Amino acid sequence: MPDSRTRLTELADRRILILDGAMGTMIQRHQLDEADYRGERFKDWPSDLKGNNDLLSLTKPEVIRAIHDQYLEAGADILETNTFNGNRLSQADYGLQDYTAEIVTAAARLAREVADAWTAKTPDKPRFVAGVLGPTSKTASISPDVNDPGARNTNFDELVAVYAEATRALIAADVDIILIETIFDTLNAKAAAFAVEQVFEEDGVILPVMISGTITDASGRTLSGQTVEAFYNSLRHVKPFAIGLNCALGPDLLRPHVEDMARVAESYTTFHPNAGLPNEMGGYDMTPDQMAEQIEEWAQSGFLNIIGGCCGSTPDHIRAIAHAVDGKRPRSPVKEDHRMRLSGLEAFNA
Repeated sequence: MPDSRTRLTELADRRILILDGAMGTMIQRHQLDEADYRGERFKDWPSDLKGNNDLLSLTKPEVIRAIHDQYLEAGADILETNTFNGNRLSQADYGLQDYTAEIVTAAARLAREVADAWTAKTPDKPRFVAGVLGPTSKTASISPDVNDPGARNTNFDELVAVYAEATRALIAADVDIILIETIFDTLNAKAAAFAVEQVFEEDGVILPVMISGTITDASGRTLSGQTVEAFYNSLRHVKPFAIGLNCALGPDLLRPHVEDMARVAESYTTFHPNAGLPNEMGGYDMTPDQMAEQIEEWAQSGFLNIIGGCCGSTPDHIRAIAHAVDGKRPRSPVKEDHRMRLSGLEAFNA
């Protein structure tokens, strides 16, 4: 059987692929309480666990399995694992850092089981699993103390070790893709990419890598200050299968940055915007039809290879998006550019 990169490439050259939507939004619909998060195994845990969505892969696997199933039924080609906080730094917030590998592998196995079941039902439409490496709860290049610009709460070497552990846990469950996503600090992403490549080399494994940054506001920059092209220049050496943007903004505000990435990316593009901006209650008001209408224009403009949804999106949003881009020609990656491409906060190409 061809490897996952070969199969994904064949599909991405033919059509726009569909990524799933928000996990957290769907979990919130279940209105789970503290006891649900704890389950029997962690019923006496000394700290609160509610909100640790990754833990539900151990304590409420039926909830996570059902969410994956709904997204594939809606038309998704690629499932994201429930591992956004599946790393030692983020799990330390709950005192569960020593359970990280178990949590991550369990989450990835759930996605694998659901994807394989759908592939068996529809062999002409294979389903893939993207093992998610989130940004962690710490940042390597931004001070957590406004009174001390030089302060840091993590460093590159620590992040590499954390990401390597999570990567191995994902690979143990046979994921098809490694997805480094919601990047607000490019140095964190570089540590993640270094860790992934290190694991591939040491363990004799090669998987396609997807990278997705986050433009935090109308400035058009990541939280660590980079423009889209500077962000791309910082990570193009990874030679990702796909690179793009997700979270923070809805498709209306994200569009110019999507266009920027589509203009420069020598790989496929991947985008999963929020369903608009959160309202005063923290909810998202953009309907599936509204979101799909804007994303259809992205497809018509030639920006898309992989498209899904982030915060506020649901299976209904993914179904509408899948319908809107069906039959639209996928974007062709930009011809490889052999100029020197440098980046600080801005891109410099020579």
